[in-house]
Amino acid sequence: MMKALYLHHVSLTVSNLAKSIAFYRDILCLEELERPDFDFEGAWFRIGEGQLHIIVDESLPKEPKQVIDARGPHFAIRVDDYQKTVEWLKENQIEILEKPDSVSGFAQIFCCDPDGNIIELHVERSKES
Repeated sequence: MMKALYLHHVSLTVSNLAKSIAFYRDILCLEELERPDFDFEGAWFRIGEGQLHIIVDESLPKEPKQVIDARGPHFAIRVDDYQKTVEWLKENQIEILEKPDSVSGFAQIFCCDPDGNIIELHVERSKES
């Protein structure tokens, strides 16, 4: 029998490496990591104990749909403060979908990266500010 230990990384495809690095580093405040010298473009970021790997796929649409669907494919990042996160994203002109009273037990914020990949940011309700 196999025993899963933890989720190591999530990998997403993006169309523009510079735009994506700016989003994940400067907007989501993720630490960019050193990446091996692969024969394709990409970047790695730290998310807590895990990682996010972005890989360039030039066949992606240049103007992706930016529809924030909380039930669509996404990954979630736990953040420390709901209200500060909402304010930060709004200050940076990031469109968001707020679900502060989600039945999930988390206060949730959804947004999209420049390629339309959906990201959930959440806090436990007991830790909301």
